[in-house]
Amino acid sequence: MASRAGPRAAGTDGSDFAHREKVASHYQMSVALKSEVRKLNIVHVVIWLLVAAQVAVSQLGLVSHDTVAAPYQWEYPYLLSIVPSLFSFLALPRNNISYLVLGMISGGLFCIAPLIYGGMEMFPVAQQLYRHGKAYRFIFGFSAVSVMYLLMIIAVQVHAWQIYYSKKLLDAWFTSTQEKKKK
Repeated sequence: MASRAGPRAAGTDGSDFAHREKVASHYQMSVALKSEVRKLNIVHVVIWLLVAAQVAVSQLGLVSHDTVAAPYQWEYPYLLSIVPSLFSFLALPRNNISYLVLGMISGGLFCIAPLIYGGMEMFPVAQQLYRHGKAYRFIFGFSAVSVMYLLMIIAVQVHAWQIYYSKKLLDAWFTSTQEKKKK
């Protein structure tokens, strides 16, 4: 706060700051973790939009199957992975623990589980591609299995970090609620 006499009150050299209140560390951590969770949610929404676009284009027949391959079976349940991000977005503004927990649980169920299944589903196709060099499905001229494995590697990392940061955020929120109950 600036005063009329200048940047500092008269009679002080600026070293009398020790008595001033500081923001509690769990509040600082909460703000930082909310930012990280938001960024990861946005990245997840972008990944989800890519998968949804591929499924929609293929199902609606907007382009030939030579340009965009038919979706793998794991992509359909992965479309439900938008639910954890919605729960997470709803949890952040008011520090809603219930929504955050639902987001973490559904993240494992709707995000990680379809990716694990997809890795197993596409493994024989990837094995054939790398042993014999033959691909039968393509996405804009690239091997569909290669593109989808790349997407899966990124998605697994995003979802793992989402769950990790959500857990840390949950711990920070529990710390603040426990301190309020002690008072």
